[in-house]
Amino acid sequence: MIRTRRFELVGDSSRKGLSMKVAFASTDKIHVDEHFGRAETFSIWDIGLDAASFSGLIQVRTEGDDEADRIEARCAGLSDCALVYVAEIGGPAAARLVQKKIHPIKSKEREAISIVVEKLQDVLRNSPPPWLRKAMLKGERPA
Repeated sequence: MIRTRRFELVGDSSRKGLSMKVAFASTDKIHVDEHFGRAETFSIWDIGLDAASFSGLIQVRTEGDDEADRIEARCAGLSDCALVYVAEIGGPAAARLVQKKIHPIKSKEREAISIVVEKLQDVLRNSPPPWLRKAMLKGERPA
């Protein structure tokens, strides 16, 4: 059985400027330190060129041993995210995320989420690669 719960902050939902939702696999909500397939909690951030803010949590609980179900539960919960930062990820899970237009990124050495956010904003401000520009437009395109 698969259970996905989404907790979002209530407030002004209008985003100023171009931004995207980014997920972080974390056990402590401070560091990127969890394997995608074992992650039970993802911290979700709205990240734009000039502003970034924590926007909620996604909790995924799976019971059973079916790897495909575990991957699908996580992919479904992250469907509105453009990127997901993880400590580790297997090939099948990475392929499934890419198929759903979610880009997995392996973070180095248990980096703090705040540092990763700052680095990502620097890249976005200075000439992001084409795949990242496309990812940023994910929320602007009709499904």
